[in-house]
This record gives sequence, C-alpha cells and structure tokens, in this order.
Amino acid sequence: MKLNSRSALLLMLPATVLYALFVLYPAIESIQLSLTNARGLRGGSFVGLANYRALLHDPQVTAALKNTLIYTVFVVVVQNALGLAVAAWLYSHPKIRTIARTGMLLPAMMALVAVSYLWQFIYSPIGGPLNAILGGLGLQSLEQSWLGNPSTALASIAATYMWMYLGYTATIFLANYLAIPASVLEAASLDGATGWRRFKYIDWRLLAPSLTVNVTLSTIGSLRVFDLPFVMTNGGPGNSTQTLSYVIYTDSFQNFQFAYGTSIAVVLLVITIIASILVTTVLRRREVAA
Repeated sequence: MKLNSRSALLLMLPATVLYALFVLYPAIESIQLSLTNARGLRGGSFVGLANYRALLHDPQVTAALKNTLIYTVFVVVVQNALGLAVAAWLYSHPKIRTIARTGMLLPAMMALVAVSYLWQFIYSPIGGPLNAILGGLGLQSLEQSWLGNPSTALASIAATYMWMYLGYTATIFLANYLAIPASVLEAASLDGATGWRRFKYIDWRLLAPSLTVNVTLSTIGSLRVFDLPFVMTNGGPGNSTQTLSYVIYTDSFQNFQFAYGTSIAVVLLVITIIASILVTTVLRRREVAA
C-alpha cells in the first residue's frame, strides 16, 4: 500500500502531539521559568539572564560541573573499553555466549536505588566485602572508606554505574560482532591477520556502528547521573560527588529556588545536546571512513 502525504501526516500526528506535549512544552516552560526569580513552579518576576550569570560564579555549580565531566569521561572510556573486551572474549567462546549474554543484562534491569544500597554495603569500611577481600589477599594498605574519601568516592560511584551497564554495553558490541560476515574474518585469518592485528585492522573498523551507539548512550547517561550520588553519598564527602543533576535537585526541592535550579537544568540540557551531537557526528564520520 502506497502512502500519500496526507496519510503520512496523519500517522505522524499522534506521536507529534505526544512529543510536543511531554517534551517541547515542558522545555519551553522550563526556559521561561529560568528567566524569573520564582521560588515555586509559578509566579516570580522576570529577571532575564540573572540566574545564568549567577550560576557562572557559583562555586557549587562549578564543582558539580567538574565532577560531572570527570565522571562522564571516566565512565565512557572505561565502560566501553571493558565492554568491547568482554564482547570480543564472548565472540571467541560461542559455547558460553548465550548463557552469558542473558546474565549480563540482569544488573541493568535492577533498580538504581537497590544497586546503590548493594554497593554501599560492598564499599562499607566496617564489614564491607571489598575491604575484607583486600585484607584476605594481604592488601591491607589498600583498605579504606571508599565512599568517605573525597579522592575515591566519585570513582567508586562510577564503578557502580559501570557494573550496572557493562553487560548492556558488551551486548551491543557482541551483536555487532555477530553481524560481521564470517567470510570477512576467515579471509583476514587466511591473510595472517590474527589476534591484535585482526582487531586493529578488521574488528575495530567494522565495530564502528556499535561504538557510536554505546558512546552516545554512555555519554548521555553519565552527564545526567543523579540516583547513585544521591543515595550512596548524598553528594559528599564535601562536594566531591555532587553532579549537576544533584545540584538541580538540591536547589529546586531543598532550597526552593526553582528558577535557579531550572536554569542549571537548562544548562545541563544544552551541554547534553552539544555533547551528543559532537559525539554522534565524529563517530558517524568514522563509520563512513571505515
């Protein structure tokens, strides 16, 4: 059945209306709210860009932005590197691939709050399994309060996030591996491309689509992280694990500075959009070049 323009528009109408209602309208309202001094969701007088000028000189926002960027870079690089390694290993071991692929997705299905409490217990300096394992291996010098030390708290939260989504990332890479024609890999093997050489010149290029998806998803998820710092450390110790999403929450729902919190949310939205466009553009060009 051939669709004409009118039929196509009618089919698009429900999704367009829902998108406008639940995405565009709230976004426009948020921008309008950020230009006021409202302490609630309504009211307040127009102050222009005063909130945006204030957040540029707010040390809490500056620290949260730094933490968010460090967290994002760390998660994106390490999670995708580990996910790719796991996928490559599973691809070379087909006998355990199916069982492992099912199990890898289980952490991503768990509630973030449940995962937060689980890893809060693992990191506990008193009776926590991580310190107990280190002590049992004779590495007592490495034992510490993982979430209570400003130098390790953010990395510990990042490790928790990666534990959740490592299997998801590896599954996407593995799906791309399975989509590579066997004839290509066989030809590479006949030409002497094995191990690292095959990965560098064959696998790495053909895995470009899954790399684009994984890097984009992990970038967006990391920039918006809130649940784990909120539950595991409540933004502490000090402000070492405060992210932009966490500051948005505290300013809006604890300090009742809704307009100011919304201005930070708008900045985070802009950062996320810019980062997503840059990452997608660069990696899409790599797909074409590959």
